[in-house]
Formats: sequence, C-alpha cells, structure tokens
Amino acid sequence: MDFTKMHGLGNDFILIDTFKYPFINELSNKELSELSYRLCRRRFGIGADQLLLLCPSEKASFRMRIFNADGSEVQMCGNGIRCLAKYIWDRGLSDSNPLVIDTLAGIIKPERKDDLVRVNMGEPVFRPEEIPVKSDKVEDLELSISEGVFKINCLSMGNPHAVILVDDVDKIAVSAIGPVIENHPLFPERTNVEFVQVINRKEIKMRVWERGAGETLSCGTGASASAVITIKKGLTDNLVNVHLLGGDLIIEWESSKPVFMTGPAETVFEGTIDL
Repeated sequence: MDFTKMHGLGNDFILIDTFKYPFINELSNKELSELSYRLCRRRFGIGADQLLLLCPSEKASFRMRIFNADGSEVQMCGNGIRCLAKYIWDRGLSDSNPLVIDTLAGIIKPERKDDLVRVNMGEPVFRPEEIPVKSDKVEDLELSISEGVFKINCLSMGNPHAVILVDDVDKIAVSAIGPVIENHPLFPERTNVEFVQVINRKEIKMRVWERGAGETLSCGTGASASAVITIKKGLTDNLVNVHLLGGDLIIEWESSKPVFMTGPAETVFEGTIDL
C-alpha cells in the first residue's frame, strides 16, 4: 500500500488515500486504531504523530479522518488539514479553492494562499459541556496537581484545549505536567495542553502536549486556542504570530467570528508498506 509522509511545522503525518484503497473504509474503528498505532510507532513502524485518512464524503468533496499515535481518533487537526489540502491540490484531485472537507468537527474549508494554506477553523467554544470540561468556570480555573497549581483556560477548537499562560515556556516541564492535565478527571474526553508565553502584542510562544500524541513540534488547533485566549484577555492584537518548536503559524480572530490559521504544509517522501 502506498503512503505519503507529510508534516506541518514538524507535526508529522502518514497520509493514506482511501480513494486508491477503498478497503480501508471498510475497516472497523478498532482495526483503524490498531493500524494507526502500528504505523505511527517510531523505530518500529513508519513513525508519525498521526495517521491521516483521505476518504469519500456524502457531505463534502472529501472527508478527513485522523488517528493519534496511540490509536485514538480525534475530531480535528489544523496541521493535518493543511497537509491533506496540499495532497489534494498537488495530485490534481481537485482545483477548488477553497476546498470543502468534512471532519468530525464539521465542514472545514482550507484555502490556498501562495505557498501557504489558510484555514477557517470555526468559532471557539467556551460552553463547558461542549468542550467538554466538568466545571462551570472555564477561564483561569485553578487546577492543583502534584507538579503545582496551574490556572487553565478551557475551550474547544473542534477538540478540547487547556491553555496555561506562563512567564517562560522554555522552563516548563511539558512532559511531566502535560500528561497529568491531559488525563485529569476534569476532562472526560482528555484534553490538549498548551503552555503559552506572551512576547508582545503581536507574538506569543507556545509548547503543546497533544492528547494521544505527547509533545509535538506544532499543533494548529492548539495555536488557535492559545491565540484566542491571549486575544480574549486583551494581551495581544487580533492577528498573532505563534512561535512553535517547529516554526510559526499566523492566527487571526475577532470575538464572535471564526478563527483563521495560516501556515505551511510539506511533503517529505512517498513510500510503500505491506499491511
């Protein structure tokens, strides 16, 4: 079976085109979960943060399914959808601009902007039951864990996020704190965790612990969630350059409007694997 290795700012993916391999669409969720775990294991498989599936859709031109390295399926991935869009355009599967892609988070419309991809990420959600989080308070919620007390800001960008503002993101023990908050009982579906340092009104620096994947070099929904919080708190302007370990994303947001994310997508190599 052919696959394509891609990345968005170091957040890397194995992309499988199920239009070429329709039997993939007949696999159960359990089988897809096992496939993702096997393929994404670094040093034992191909190695990636996530498995991307390009699938047919009854609602749109294409459908994106995405599975984390641990086998869990997620609703949305900003870096992933940019890579999926690039794959579609590069292979002439569609010349539409924007594309219309069905995801578990709803219809997403990536748009080609020169060498970058701009994505309408939808509106942020702050209602506790829709994030979901087991608290009526979602802003500056104090969470006490063995590693310390943290003020978290909860929201959904199609998937749950807990954003924590810090003075120096480089000094944060992401691999120690991240999984504890990810799996905290406060979050019934677990959560992504972002540690955010405000540099100035136009720039923030972020590190992310992704639900089901661990610390990654970049996270599109995480960058969106982080910028939304700093904009909402009046700490930054409405257009923010988010510095991630893998590079930069541009996030735009005005209250009560959708979030827009702009960034690159790259093809690394193509290969073949026996299943």
